[in-house]
Amino acid sequence: MGKNMVYGVDLGWLSQLEEKGVRWIDTEKNEVEPLAAMKEMGADAVRLRIFVDPPKEAYWQKNEDTVCMLGFCDAKSVLTMGERVKAAGMKLMLDFHYSDHFADPEYQDIPEAWKNDDAEKLTERVYGHTKEVMTMFVEKGVRPDWVQVGNEINPGLLLPAGSVKDHPQQMTAFLNAGYDAVKECCPECQVITHLSAGTYPEFCDPFWDVFFENGGKTDILGISHYPYWYAQIASRTGKKQAELLYNPLIHYAKRYLKPVMVVEVGGPETEEEETYRLLMDTMEAVSQVPDGQGLGVFYWEPEVGAAILPDRYPLGASIAVDDHTIQFTKALSAYRDFAK
Repeated sequence: MGKNMVYGVDLGWLSQLEEKGVRWIDTEKNEVEPLAAMKEMGADAVRLRIFVDPPKEAYWQKNEDTVCMLGFCDAKSVLTMGERVKAAGMKLMLDFHYSDHFADPEYQDIPEAWKNDDAEKLTERVYGHTKEVMTMFVEKGVRPDWVQVGNEINPGLLLPAGSVKDHPQQMTAFLNAGYDAVKECCPECQVITHLSAGTYPEFCDPFWDVFFENGGKTDILGISHYPYWYAQIASRTGKKQAELLYNPLIHYAKRYLKPVMVVEVGGPETEEEETYRLLMDTMEAVSQVPDGQGLGVFYWEPEVGAAILPDRYPLGASIAVDDHTIQFTKALSAYRDFAK
């Protein structure tokens, strides 16, 4: 089963880190080319995010206390990275956020240039933006294998216009517009609908129920799996971490008759063995979904170390040893070991 799965890495920060002069070393302290190093550890696919009109400096003031590095995630920069991914013989996933910065359950902000548009115009915007980007990739021969239409869209997208609670039909129209644009440009490409907290059906079923009731179109159900962030949820529900993933994946596959994929996972960089085990357990759960409906796993930003990021994101599979050097831990080698 393990040999048929996808072993992915999200590398949205990579090109910006390289531009800043960062270098990578392996567990033996030998300097390595990061993409080649992750491929050596078993990765065979790369996920790249796309923002609509991100700030040119590629930083975002998320709130009063937090600045986030965005990565070079405009369409042209991502195309350059996509060419690099394909040249390395790896598969490619594109992740449309439909925002000028990170979109997630807390932030599903309408791009600045779209803010005065009504729902009909926003539907056209989603279609047009998706088709423009997909056309760029296809014309360059960089055909994605998967495309996410939206990122962690539990509350909807392009809020408030695309609220799952208040405007479910509009929300579905936005997502279907993205789906249609992908398929027109690249019919074989698989479209993913991605929710956060996927290990908790109580947070995901309400979205997917509404989405499908309103004629939503998708090929794969994607989830995020972050036990590090879910500790409070686990405590409240009384569930053990080991119970969190296996049954929900089977539940989604059976309830919605769609294959499933963990498109984001990560554990603390300082807990090398525990994060290695988290990745092994996640792959085991995905591989056990009946009828081959568990498709794969993507680690979110394994190439980073917290000390080198302005927001100190702690869940990479690497550790910064100085201002310009990042050392991979053994965590990502779980891919290679699981596939054996």
